[in-house]
Amino acid sequence: MRVANVDGRLKLIVSEGSVDVERASDGKFSSDPQGAYARFDELRTWAGGVEAADEPFDSTTAGSPVPAPRQVFAIGLNYADHAAESGLTKPDAPVVFTKFPSSIAGPVTTVHLPPGSVDWEVELVVVIGKMARGISAKQAWDHVAGLTVGQDLSERELQRSGPAPQFNLAKSHQGFSPMGPSVVTVDEIDQPDDLKLGCEVNGEVKQEGRTRDMIFSVSELVGYLSKIVTLFPGDIIFTGTPSGVGMGRTPPQYLHKGDVLTSWIEGIGALTQTFVASDAKAED
Repeated sequence: MRVANVDGRLKLIVSEGSVDVERASDGKFSSDPQGAYARFDELRTWAGGVEAADEPFDSTTAGSPVPAPRQVFAIGLNYADHAAESGLTKPDAPVVFTKFPSSIAGPVTTVHLPPGSVDWEVELVVVIGKMARGISAKQAWDHVAGLTVGQDLSERELQRSGPAPQFNLAKSHQGFSPMGPSVVTVDEIDQPDDLKLGCEVNGEVKQEGRTRDMIFSVSELVGYLSKIVTLFPGDIIFTGTPSGVGMGRTPPQYLHKGDVLTSWIEGIGALTQTFVASDAKAED
């Protein structure tokens, strides 16, 4: 099953088109895309009986398939090659930070560049479908609704400012967490622990890797987090990025006005972000 958000309404993606869930279910399910995750097993059972789309689906008009998660987790240094290019050692436990939900955006967007150095980080995003508290890694996939494509855009100057890193703020500017175009359930993916992912800027490949190279797998991350916090339906986890980020290059490379960033994960979909000058005005 694939679910998406178009004009704030929950859509089921079927045969290259879509079905409006609220209308097709005669109101059994809400039109609210975020509300789907609280009843995800029921939704999946109902969706099994839907055979044909009744309207087109255009990812360029879609919003984030998870528009208002209660919690947004992100994992740093989860690929050994990215840790190495960052000049840091491979972590012994997941490096966890958060992103603020106000940074979430859909799959095809225009991003206003804030002052500083904005970098790209393509990531697999996990969407929780069932509350998880103190579960084991073996139980983790049973609590996952599905997977989607994400970009953990990062403003490196703010990130590295001050006596301690400012990960949360530096990665939470408006539009810095694009996701989509849909959430894909694990049963539709042949090898959910081994997906090819990458990104390119203006057609030039910048990152390319496989999720099998994550230091901590999806199941390990979900189990680890659940032993510390309660994971709720609709929460999301950005699982980390492979090597090839701009900060790790010599000389460093960052995003500029007019750049087009395309990010993709095989079997799931792609994102497109176009960058423009900031519309913010400096204030004393």
